Amino acid sequence: MSDDELAALRRSIDKVDAELVRLLAERFRFTHDIGIYKAANEMPPVDLVRQHQQVDGLRQLALAEGLDPDFCKRFVHFVMDEVIRNHRHIAESASEFSVEHETR
Repeated sequence: MSDDELAALRRSIDKVDAELVRLLAERFRFTHDIGIYKAANEMPPVDLVRQHQQVDGLRQLALAEGLDPDFCKRFVHFVMDEVIRNHRHIAESASEFSVEHETR
């Protein structure tokens, strides 16, 4: 491999990394809206059935794509843990707003 080929591969990786960040930002915008919906409807921040379905489906996709399914599972759980943390924060903020609003 030449230095030029190495540089081209690194540029490709940089483009993929940038796209990953954009996709994560988009995903978190969607999950934020779901968190607001859940808080407004007094739903729990975690849907374990949905979570297991997602993990199982993405593990299968990882296998099909030649990616280590255990790595994929850890990554998905990392993302989901952040979503759940955000949903809890939204729910807490909503309940604080409701208490504040009721006392006025």
